[in-house]
Amino acid sequence: MGHLDHAALGWLTPVLSYVMACTGAALGLRCTVRALGATGRSRRNWLVTAASAIGTGIWTMHFVAMLGFSVSGTDIRYDVPLTILSLVVAMAVVCAGVFAVGYGRDRTRALFLGGLTTGLGVASMHYLGMAAVRLHGDVTYDPLLVGLSVVIAVVAATAALWAALNIKSPVAVTVASLIMGAAVSSMHYTGMFAVGVDVTPATEVLPGATAMQFIFPLAVGLGSYLFLTSAFVALSPAAGEREASASARRPAQSVPG
Repeated sequence: MGHLDHAALGWLTPVLSYVMACTGAALGLRCTVRALGATGRSRRNWLVTAASAIGTGIWTMHFVAMLGFSVSGTDIRYDVPLTILSLVVAMAVVCAGVFAVGYGRDRTRALFLGGLTTGLGVASMHYLGMAAVRLHGDVTYDPLLVGLSVVIAVVAATAALWAALNIKSPVAVTVASLIMGAAVSSMHYTGMFAVGVDVTPATEVLPGATAMQFIFPLAVGLGSYLFLTSAFVALSPAAGEREASASARRPAQSVPG
């Protein structure tokens, strides 16, 4: 049995992954709030942005945390197609959950279905990402911890969608994002503590890419997307602000010159 280290780089990867999860959650919640106050194409665009932000945040959180994952006695590589598939799954299921909430007429039913779908999708993303791991040995899982990680994912997803429906103020969104980041990180590390590895000594080169060759550049790119989109959303006026600005201009335009 190889010794597993989930923080081989110290506190850097857990803290940075938590920041990514919080950033994605905050941006997703703000975009969903904007979407619920919009109609037509504008609502759809805000919901797509929300889904991409939350999905990107969750995926980036997972693989930034994986940069600190090591197993004694073996190198670790990542299957590139499976890793990309895990990102696609994260985006797709979060999009389904967000759209269910954004367009559902019965919000209680939409919240239940959206939370269940999104939570199972997040768990699928995690275990697809783990399936992409290549090492010298066999990976096993503790079924109880796997089940617990799935439950945490469903609860976290449902709570995030509930927050999107009910929380409006920036301060409340910030607090909710910190809680959601902690929930997503808890799901990840619960799933990682379920992992066991029976190392088989070998000399052949493992297939796939190293974390620094593939995961790190992709995580940096997606992290940059999150921060740039966050800046855009923060600087973009909300519907109420646009209406107030238009109301303020109308009297001035009606005064004769």
